[in-house]
Amino acid sequence: MKKYKFTITGDEYDVHIKEIEDNIATIEVNGTKYEVVIQGEVKSTKTPRLVRKPVVQQPGEGLIKKQQSGGGTTVKAPLPGTIFKINVAVGDQVKSGDKLLVMEAMKMENQILAEKDGQISVIKVKEGDAVLQDDVLLEIS
Repeated sequence: MKKYKFTITGDEYDVHIKEIEDNIATIEVNGTKYEVVIQGEVKSTKTPRLVRKPVVQQPGEGLIKKQQSGGGTTVKAPLPGTIFKINVAVGDQVKSGDKLLVMEAMKMENQILAEKDGQISVIKVKEGDAVLQDDVLLEIS
């Protein structure tokens, strides 16, 4: 907050007032910290203090529910992004290199391609979902 130089009976003191809360001041005199009580008029601070109740989590809140895998080949997100468009449906036959879905990441549209021939068994995302890298998007059996 403020720094002062005091001379008391010929000795010099560097005083740094760190914080004043109610009538207790935290100060530093020549590098040593002290808490001192201010006597006299106590001025209220003009800055309001934010007081919050502790956050209490509800039962089950914050837990991630994992879905069982169907045993097929999983197609994972190559990087974090948002699912922009899904080009296939459950039951569709796909060949290696087919466009499965479009993912928007870093302001670019990325085509997610099939890595093998097969049938779409599970789609674990929908358009608009935000995904992280290596999240399972769909399964091919």
